[in-house]
Amino acid sequence: MARKQHRHSLVLALTFGMLVPGGVRAEGQDVLPLYKMLRSLEFIQDSVVAGDSSAGEMQRFMLATIDERLRNVDKAVFDDDRNVDAALIYTMSGGNPATLEYLMSRDVNGNFDNRVADVLRKYLNGKGLLVVNTLADIAREYRDKPIGPYLALVAGNVMSGKNPTAALKLYDWARLTAPGTIVEESALRRSLALCTDAGLVPSGLEYARRYTRRFLHSPYASQFADLFVQLVVDHDSAVKQQDIVDILSFMDPPRQREIYLRMARRAAIAGKSDLATLAAGRAQAISNDGSDAFGALAGFYGGVAGVSTPALQSAVNNLDQMPAGELNAEDRALRDAAKAVAQEILRAPDPASLGQGTVPNLPNQQSTEHDAAVTNQPGGQLPGTAGVEEGAAASAALTPEGGRQEADPSFNAFVTTSRSKLDAIDGMLKQESH
Repeated sequence: MARKQHRHSLVLALTFGMLVPGGVRAEGQDVLPLYKMLRSLEFIQDSVVAGDSSAGEMQRFMLATIDERLRNVDKAVFDDDRNVDAALIYTMSGGNPATLEYLMSRDVNGNFDNRVADVLRKYLNGKGLLVVNTLADIAREYRDKPIGPYLALVAGNVMSGKNPTAALKLYDWARLTAPGTIVEESALRRSLALCTDAGLVPSGLEYARRYTRRFLHSPYASQFADLFVQLVVDHDSAVKQQDIVDILSFMDPPRQREIYLRMARRAAIAGKSDLATLAAGRAQAISNDGSDAFGALAGFYGGVAGVSTPALQSAVNNLDQMPAGELNAEDRALRDAAKAVAQEILRAPDPASLGQGTVPNLPNQQSTEHDAAVTNQPGGQLPGTAGVEEGAAASAALTPEGGRQEADPSFNAFVTTSRSKLDAIDGMLKQESH
């Protein structure tokens, strides 16, 4: 950390040298060349994705300083191709888009490639799809130039909505030509997002494995975690448990626990009880430094998942052990929905709804055997009431013409109330899953 801070101080000193009279002189010039300023910006941005949080403020300073310099520099500096590349990379690295327009309006000597400037202009204005093929061709043309990785990343961003396979190839080229940089971090993260949406599970797992090895401390790692959890939950049948364990093994225990908790929650909402139970169990097994808060939360998600399993009563106990005051608003809604479902499952039917009229000329023994047979048929709607509607239908069929038996009003009320509650619960869970 001390070494990183020293290097940041050196970058700051060099940058201030171009602003302070008598400051740093490089190669006999009064100011630092643009391409060297751009290298300083790249170093700082790479430090950010490597986990150096102290570099964030320096990044903002460098972007502002380079922007000011570009607007006041003599046009002759762009006779050097390195400075042209620096201006374009600045634009693709979070710089001010208006500055590119300003530079192009003053480019009387044709130092800038108008094709590159045009596709970047459209991309930055949200119209990249209009030039998606041109952008991909230009990225291939410049692939061995300093701006190549950046153009490949931009082209992949635009291509992702049209052709995910082609976009992945562009991302692969970007990260392979700029290893260890913010370009590689972004390319890996976006590749994982594409694989998740397209169901390319093996490739997605490989991108996730590379990301955890290289950029675990990036400020964008939380976004990666969400994408990885989505990949596992949405495609759980194609993901092996060992794959999850291997990928998360590169993380420290707190980060592993956080991802397992996210996985348990999303899987519980998606109704994938096996995965939710597995993830909750893994989260509980990880040491939590003597605090049982995370263990209780893992048990809570396991309880939500268990509502739809035979271990219902144990799941309800887990839900009850988690005080509502320790949950955020979303988890409180999830808890209420899960408890409402559990209550409906455990709720005993109204005895009055089980009453059936006497069927003429039908022996009691036959009626009892018939009811038992109907009740044991698969596809019953609610515990204890599975054969009621079929039994009523059979009675109606045996009732003399003109004497059709009506369903019990109390049973109709029970079914209507239960359905309305379940519809409301379904709505809550759908909102949670988005």
